[in-house]
Amino acid sequence: MSTGVGTRPFLEWVKGEIIMKHISYNEKTKVFKLHTKNSVYQMQVRDYDTLAHLYFGADIGDSDASHRIISLDRGFSGNPYEAGDDRTFSLDVLPQEYSGYGNGDYRINALEVTHEDGSDAIHLRYESYQMTEGKYSLKGLPCMFGNAEEAETLEIVLYDRITNLKVHLLYGVFYDLDVITRSVRIENKGDRTVTIQRAMSMEMDYPNKHMDLIHFYGRHSMERLTERLPLYHGVQSVESKRGMSSHQHNPFVILCDRGTSEKHGDCYGFALAYSGNFRCEIEVDQMEQARLVIGIHPYHFSFRLNTGDVFETPEVIMAYSSEGLSGLSHIYHDAYRSNLIRSKYVTAPRPILVNNWEATYFNFDEEKLYNIAKNAKEIGLDMFVLDDGWFGKRDTDYSGLGDWVVNESKIKGGLPHLVSRIKALGMKFGLWIEPEMVSEDSDLYRNHPDWILRIPQRNMTRSRHQLNLDITRKEVRDYVMAQIFRVLDSCGADYVKWDMNRSVANVYSSALPSERQGEVFHRYMLGVYEMMEQLVTRYPDLLFENCAGGGGRFDAGMLYYSPQIWCSDNTDAIDRLKIQYGTSFGYPISTMGAHVSVCPNHQTGRTTPFETRAVVASAGTFGFELDLEHLTPEEREMAQKQIQEYKKIEHLVQTGDYYRLSDPFRNDDYVIWQFVSKDKKETVVNGVQLRNEPNPHIHLIYLDGLLPQEHYEDLATGSVYTGAALMKAGIPLPVGKGDYQPIQFHFIKTDKH
Repeated sequence: MSTGVGTRPFLEWVKGEIIMKHISYNEKTKVFKLHTKNSVYQMQVRDYDTLAHLYFGADIGDSDASHRIISLDRGFSGNPYEAGDDRTFSLDVLPQEYSGYGNGDYRINALEVTHEDGSDAIHLRYESYQMTEGKYSLKGLPCMFGNAEEAETLEIVLYDRITNLKVHLLYGVFYDLDVITRSVRIENKGDRTVTIQRAMSMEMDYPNKHMDLIHFYGRHSMERLTERLPLYHGVQSVESKRGMSSHQHNPFVILCDRGTSEKHGDCYGFALAYSGNFRCEIEVDQMEQARLVIGIHPYHFSFRLNTGDVFETPEVIMAYSSEGLSGLSHIYHDAYRSNLIRSKYVTAPRPILVNNWEATYFNFDEEKLYNIAKNAKEIGLDMFVLDDGWFGKRDTDYSGLGDWVVNESKIKGGLPHLVSRIKALGMKFGLWIEPEMVSEDSDLYRNHPDWILRIPQRNMTRSRHQLNLDITRKEVRDYVMAQIFRVLDSCGADYVKWDMNRSVANVYSSALPSERQGEVFHRYMLGVYEMMEQLVTRYPDLLFENCAGGGGRFDAGMLYYSPQIWCSDNTDAIDRLKIQYGTSFGYPISTMGAHVSVCPNHQTGRTTPFETRAVVASAGTFGFELDLEHLTPEEREMAQKQIQEYKKIEHLVQTGDYYRLSDPFRNDDYVIWQFVSKDKKETVVNGVQLRNEPNPHIHLIYLDGLLPQEHYEDLATGSVYTGAALMKAGIPLPVGKGDYQPIQFHFIKTDKH
């Protein structure tokens, strides 16, 4: 074993412990402790240099949790050869920090490799550690950032003595944010090639199975619906093999005690900052222990490491809360806003936009677009966004993708001419792009048919009449981005919406040898991240919105590049109640792209009041997606007022604490949510009454997050309540006059009594 050193003399020796501010190692007990404001994480180097996991949860003072591990002789659980006659030590039942395959642990493992001789055993032993100030970084991968005042890093090195494969476990500790991040760096220090078959970003062992799994499932246009299931014996998994984090499952899960609610109980969050294939597995073993692993999906994955090569896994952002699901959400919301999202628009007011897609689809010309922008300016909007159809031969979704040249048969005089007219109105301008895709009917495909993902001698799988470009290839990335940069430079765009409208298929790159085809999915994702990094570096003031057919890549990885993501292609206000509710568990409200659209809604045919559509969209970035020329005079007046009202509460949406006051999956009468300013001086309560009834019940809602002894004034009525009254006695919902009626309250702290 060796002792690590830091970047300056900040390590202290206290009673046998080497201590940083929030990381310590006890030389005698061999226990590592990582502290955040309200939690502690513990590991221990045990017999035969095995790194065991001890504890993650509420702070337990200066005690270590090694007493929780009891060694017994377990039948059919093998013992390491070096244990000799000791039949009580078995990796098959020991809580471990990061386990390998083929060493007697039959549970799900974190790491699996294949050696040159075809064997696949890997036995990881503790070698050394190092503590440093600041947060570690990952090459080409999104991750949280933190300077020496914000974060500390612990690096623990494990090794396999036969192959000299080094596994660096990376821990980022954000004390004030209550967050610990984890990643793994795998380094081949041996003299033979090693092929990684499975490399999870983390492993977590719990002493019992008495927990629930909360995950977020769905489909295109109905993403991130919530489901809560008890852990059971065997393996449960949440995963995507679509080349994207997907509409179907989200790379964020919660484990919680059976009795955990919004306000009370222990819960643990695991968010993978990755936008490609992922897998989260939870196994309850023979001893009623629960093990969770999360990382890149092993499906169609392998990565060859020659001597000296390094592979880094995506980062997992972990958090613990003893204050229920709301407390956990607040941790993630604050952490992402302060130390993941890099855009100035984290706190700066964002332009409220109108997008032309549902107004025109592909059927537009310059005058149609200009008139939408002119009407937008008249009602107080800040930006016009031109969506799909402005480039190449793009009159339908059968053609044009890849030809990022303005279609002057639609936009006479070119994009710069249109943009100059729009900016002359005092409006900003935004543009839609889809850089990862190509149409078969395009000049790009005709000139470079080998620039796509395509399995030799097999027919391709089409989706939305488009194919995946081979983004693993640098020449493809450079060509596409050069075209897009020419367009953006020519028009001075203020906003870009980056879309992806199909899953990744036909997974084979003609630029890689056969033994590296298992790297395609991951190299594709690294290529996308590189392209996005180029975009945000070249245009640091750009408002960048991610999209993948709506919410197909709504994940922490994408938030590293863009402060907002189009939440769903479904703009129906009533469906959005469930979509935005589920999204709020792990992602800040200010990251959810949300628009007021036309009724009957284009996706569902449902009609909801104009005011209700605005209330729902205000739980997000807020904008419009309809033909403003067709608004009635009454709707125009309402839209103007909605824009003004949103600007009054935008600071709460961007930086306030968010509370889910009802569950749309369990309550079909109403859905209510609340924003509270950090200083607790202001709160907004919004919602929708879903059904009206004759002789109705009077429903009370109970606010949260206020100061009990302070007084709050209802700005609509002038009524004054104590914070305690609003939280404990509740306030009645207004009696509605129809289905889908909006609910709005706005309170400010007052000296009035």
